[in-house]
Amino acid sequence: MRQDDPRRIGRYRLTALLGQGGMGTVYLGRSPGQRLVAVKVIRSELAADPTFRARFIREIEAASLVGGFHTAPVVDAEAHGDPPWLATEYIPGPSLHDVLGRQGALPPRTLHTLAVGVAEALERIHACGIIHRDLKPSNVIISSAGPRIIDFGIARALDSTALTRTNYVVGTQGFLAPEQLAGASITHAADLYAFGMVLCHAAGAMPLTDGESLESALSLLPSRFVGVITRCLDPDPSGRPTPAEVLELLSRNDSSTENWLPPPVRTMVDLYNPPTT
Repeated sequence: MRQDDPRRIGRYRLTALLGQGGMGTVYLGRSPGQRLVAVKVIRSELAADPTFRARFIREIEAASLVGGFHTAPVVDAEAHGDPPWLATEYIPGPSLHDVLGRQGALPPRTLHTLAVGVAEALERIHACGIIHRDLKPSNVIISSAGPRIIDFGIARALDSTALTRTNYVVGTQGFLAPEQLAGASITHAADLYAFGMVLCHAAGAMPLTDGESLESALSLLPSRFVGVITRCLDPDPSGRPTPAEVLELLSRNDSSTENWLPPPVRTMVDLYNPPTT
């Protein structure tokens, strides 16, 4: 913890810095009952913006709707606080981005469990009427129990009014569907495009930039994934499968999820378990 970091937010004692991003800082916290939580504290200059605060409220609502073992469940929040904050269950494990940066491309068994876990999470997210809109490796946590999707900061429900400016593209370059890049209306299919790119990235491909071909990324995938990921990367949203269809297609090549993490990655996950004292 840095000298200027808060030591308490709400009823939670903060014990370590987990990460920092554009929205704010995430800390490891403990409840009065010693339960571990991840506390996202919003930057003060952003909290002063009514539009941003409304966006943060949407994040809380979206994450609360999904819940379960697909994401990090919300346990507490104060959207109108000074500063605003959100506490979720602490999921011990690194992001997929950190895993790939440290270990490189994942083996087929790990890719399979990753794909099934993320597809299952998207199925739940979409069933709640939510489009994530920013699925990428840094928003996937790798835990011993399987992958979890986090950060609903720019997610929105299908029946809500967009909180972003006209012609302002939100998301992360390299994982955006063509319709997002064009500033067009998006559907759940945008998350399936991002899902396809996440799997290509996990297999060793870098996020694509404008004008690059998908063939080089697809060539890195094990053959069992090529057909379904090719469909996910269809430029036409109507040609992409649903998460349920992805799960059905992948189940034809089912493999055990036991010991799904290579030993070096399991070591990384274990390091995220805090001391018991």
